[in-house]
Amino acid sequence: MVKRSKGILSKRTKRTKRKKKITVSEQVRKFSVGDQVVYTPVASTKGRPHLRYRNKYGKIVEKRGNSYAIEIKDGGKKKMLISNPIHLTPSR
Repeated sequence: MVKRSKGILSKRTKRTKRKKKITVSEQVRKFSVGDQVVYTPVASTKGRPHLRYRNKYGKIVEKRGNSYAIEIKDGGKKKMLISNPIHLTPSR
C-alpha cells in the first residue's frame, strides 16, 4: 500500500527545523525603510511567508507592528511579503 502524505509542507519544513536556534538579538533586529534584505526562513512558523520565497532579495517598504512589509520580484511581478525580523537578514 502507498504511504499517506502528512501535509504539503512536511518535506520542505524538515530542512528548516535542523537549523540553529533563534537568539534574542535576531528577534529584536531593527531595519529601516529602504533597506535591502534577504528572506531566509527559520524553524519558527510565526510570521513566516511561504517557503517558495526562500533566499529572495527584497526591499523593506514599511513596518507593520513587529513585522516588516517587503517588496520582492517574483518573475516579472512585484509581490508584498509580511515577515517577522527573525526570517530576514541584511543583504551585503
